[in-house]
Amino acid sequence: MTFSEKLKRIWAANDSLVCVGLDPDIKKLPECVKASYYPIFDFNKALIDATHDLVCCYKPQIAYYAGQNAEEQLQMTMDYLREKYPEIPVILDSKRSDIGSTAEMYAKEAFDRYKADAVTVNPFMGEDSMKPFLDRADKGVVILCRTSNPGSKEIQELESGGRKLYEIIAGYAVTKWNYNKNVLLVIGATCPDELGEVRRIAGNTVFLVPGVGAQGGDVQKVLEKGKTPDGRGLIINSSRAIIYASSGNDFADAARNAASELKDTINQYR
Repeated sequence: MTFSEKLKRIWAANDSLVCVGLDPDIKKLPECVKASYYPIFDFNKALIDATHDLVCCYKPQIAYYAGQNAEEQLQMTMDYLREKYPEIPVILDSKRSDIGSTAEMYAKEAFDRYKADAVTVNPFMGEDSMKPFLDRADKGVVILCRTSNPGSKEIQELESGGRKLYEIIAGYAVTKWNYNKNVLLVIGATCPDELGEVRRIAGNTVFLVPGVGAQGGDVQKVLEKGKTPDGRGLIINSSRAIIYASSGNDFADAARNAASELKDTINQYR
């Protein structure tokens, strides 16, 4: 089953556009899991078990594992998701790209080592730096376009030929780069007007939307500007506001409540 097929099925089954970002910082984990031999995995496992029926995706950010010498626990998390909840697609957030031979290794990392269903990539170096990802027709390739961080304007709003860079990226992404119909775009919730502009360019392309929750993105505006005519077309990610909803023994229940609240809020505007 392709990433797109899995996504469509889980959208329908869970009636949800929520993605939970699995970005565990060992310093912020509840005390009840810190003593575990695999604290990050046990934290993730509890969160997944608590929220699996409320989400359409999970998105682990690889830096939180590589930066804490916890790649093994990322592998354990990916294996657990694939074995226990194979119907839920997983986006590995690694923002990779490089010259062709190196990009090929990054694609193997994401799709063969970790067996992710999709991966985030950086388009700055052009099509050849993303081709090893784009060639995997059964996988999703999530291209950075208009990101949620404050400094994104410095580069992404530069103009060339009367168009802003993020508009050019969106145009390439849905035409010449989308030869396998497996491209998605990252559009931040913190820039809803630009999200609407990209929707007009990109048609029914699926958007991964970070920036709600801790970054303050407006859910109503995201839905108004970004949803497709069927009320879908969005994967709305929240990380810190869900996974750190409580620092106590009830952290998993609190995460479930936060994910459920976000799901209900999103569904109000679909």
